[in-house]
Amino acid sequence: MEQHCGLITGNKEPVPLKSISVTLSINDFVASVSATLNYENEEKVPLEAFFVFPMDEDSAVYSFEALVDGKKIVAELQEKMQAHSIYEDALSQGHQAYLLEEDDYSRDVFSCNVGNLQPGAKVAVTLRYVQELPLETDGALRYVLPAILNPRYQLSEPSAKSCVNIKTPIVPLEDLPYTLSMVATITSQHGIERVQSNCSLSPMQYLADDKTSAQISLAEGHKFDRDVELLIYYNEVHSPSVAVEMGMQDKKPDSLMGAPSAMVSFYPDVPEVETSKACGEFVFLMDRSGSMGFPMNNQNDSQLRIEAAKETLLLLLKSLPMGCYFNIYGFGSSYEKFFPESVRYTQETMEKAVERINYLKADLGGTEILKPLRKIYKARSIPGHPLQLFVFTDGEVSDTFTVINEVLFNSKKHRCFSFGIGEGASTSLIKGIARATGGTAEFITDKDRMQTKALGSLKFALNCSVDDISLSWDLPPGLSACMLSPEQTAIFRGQRLITYAQLTGTMPQEENSGEVCLKYTFNGRSLENRVTFSLQPKTNASFTIHRLAAKSLIQTKDLGFHETSERVKEDVVGISIQSGVLSSFTAFLAINKELNQPVQGPIAQREIPRPIISTSCRAHKVKHRCKKGSTSRMKSSRYKSADLAFDELEFSSPGNRNAESLSMTQMSYSSTKKNDDKGFRKNVFMQLISRQKANGSWELDEDLAKILRTNLEDIMTANPVKDGDPSTWATVLAVLWLHANSEDLKCEWELLERKSVAWLHDHAGSSIPMLVRAGSNLLKLPVTPAVFGF
Repeated sequence: MEQHCGLITGNKEPVPLKSISVTLSINDFVASVSATLNYENEEKVPLEAFFVFPMDEDSAVYSFEALVDGKKIVAELQEKMQAHSIYEDALSQGHQAYLLEEDDYSRDVFSCNVGNLQPGAKVAVTLRYVQELPLETDGALRYVLPAILNPRYQLSEPSAKSCVNIKTPIVPLEDLPYTLSMVATITSQHGIERVQSNCSLSPMQYLADDKTSAQISLAEGHKFDRDVELLIYYNEVHSPSVAVEMGMQDKKPDSLMGAPSAMVSFYPDVPEVETSKACGEFVFLMDRSGSMGFPMNNQNDSQLRIEAAKETLLLLLKSLPMGCYFNIYGFGSSYEKFFPESVRYTQETMEKAVERINYLKADLGGTEILKPLRKIYKARSIPGHPLQLFVFTDGEVSDTFTVINEVLFNSKKHRCFSFGIGEGASTSLIKGIARATGGTAEFITDKDRMQTKALGSLKFALNCSVDDISLSWDLPPGLSACMLSPEQTAIFRGQRLITYAQLTGTMPQEENSGEVCLKYTFNGRSLENRVTFSLQPKTNASFTIHRLAAKSLIQTKDLGFHETSERVKEDVVGISIQSGVLSSFTAFLAINKELNQPVQGPIAQREIPRPIISTSCRAHKVKHRCKKGSTSRMKSSRYKSADLAFDELEFSSPGNRNAESLSMTQMSYSSTKKNDDKGFRKNVFMQLISRQKANGSWELDEDLAKILRTNLEDIMTANPVKDGDPSTWATVLAVLWLHANSEDLKCEWELLERKSVAWLHDHAGSSIPMLVRAGSNLLKLPVTPAVFGF
């Protein structure tokens, strides 16, 4: 069950945290964030407040300070064990002390300690960070301010000590004693088209006539019932760019922070090519833990995660090319697999898999992903069929470094495409396993469809990746570029490449320019992108590019507190302290030595409460009802999928064909209502997809006729090719229906439609235009033969 981060007290005790205010500055595709936590001790004893909160793992935290009675106390970055020791000593001497650190077992969980908060004292603690913004497939830049921190399943005994597993009181959302406010300023040379959010925003105000600058804020009264997500649309986001930033004046000119740094962004124009017909072993690893029995989001019409997972698996199966290999694993506290080893994709194996998908439930307990991963990696490789691994999970694993390192160890033999389901999924886990293998990472939150994002990643997996990637620099004499980012192993169509470099040598005194060229090979062709940039570095007080470059270096070397060699730890600590960017092995520490009062007795500890989301316990969604006052799910609980009631199309053809027909009860959306036409169309869409054969064709029968809302006799009469294969006529009608009735879901059926059209060209040839015209007349659909390649 999703739980939110926050400050907590014991029974009915005042909460030290009163409010959180966030100032967000987005410049093109980089975000700078300042978050201030306002504390007040209303008790009669000194307090130590403990606050656990999530943050995107790509965030580079570089500043931590406290404002006490008008005095600013700036924290220093120190080696973590040393910082802990000094913090404890400071408290024992009566000083106020502040500690900010990354969790030992995950890069996306942080904890903040405010020690010796005196009675009546008010303190504002501010942390600052920068991060790259990921690019969505529709061109939007996505910024997420995480509010939700899920409890995470422990992979090992040591990970039980993770701060994420500390028990914290949970209160109803309306009783949460602290508030959140956020103001965002957005600037872009490309012009801001619009901003969308899953939360209520104030009207956007443009700050410039050319719409290159705008400001928005969260509406008053925002509740912590979801992550805050912004989607920013620029008029043009795909242009390549290079930004150069001046180094720190007080650092050595050739050091990481002293030399100028460059951030290079390319969006290669990779052409779309015909899908590979029989190459690849596709293994789908699906989370079936108890939390998958909850809704995708907090909307009343939200689909259950396990139901979305079943539809996703069906669409993935139908979209695979004939002749490839596949298998499906489900995991929780234990794991199950459909076949002893990956099997060739045929009509028979697909039917068996679809039949098993029917009965999947969120009934496997916790989230133990390591065992099935190791089982997959130990399986024999299939010559000529590289492994493509798709991992779907809500990401509730505490020791993420162990999982990432296992994936990294096997990175040469596969690519991993990962999906974080629901708010609170571990960004460290999802991004880490994709990054380690050159795959892609997706997050499915709010009203995102798992099906859409999974099929988009399958397109990546089926397409040829870019090879022989290289960056070359054309710079004035005496100046050279030293790459700071790890070598990029793969680029897929629709992906952006961001890399960092250090400019060493003598910068030109007069206006001058340089050029970067990205060269790569794709499908046997040599391609390149070039961009020219100014060599007059800008001054940035936050040193955003330098710190993002340092974060990139740290991510490459930092394998976790318990799995990184001592030599590499020293290297990471050096990079961290020089750049001011937090790592697994460092912590921010601030001490107010002016407060030198003896501690009277032990300092009372206060953890900060997190709200419970009552909508996750909706009885009409989940058979396992949440009891009033329930705070969290047990890791060993088994949840049953909801028995959902819907209008059902009656299907004949029992027996083996049931494997091809997923019932409306099992496969429909939980949002469907009798008068909901859109939801009904989606259900019929899934019915149609479930009847497609592995080769891309459909059978002409009563069931197809009912889906098309006509009868079999009329269909057979309208067939202009009486002596032809009835399946060609049925397949034309099915494809016509998809184009006319499910255009909004095209990204989900595009791959399986390609397979259908290819099959038609092999079996119907020149008669396709005649079949299309007859089908359009029969179904009264305005679809032309052009969609079939004519």
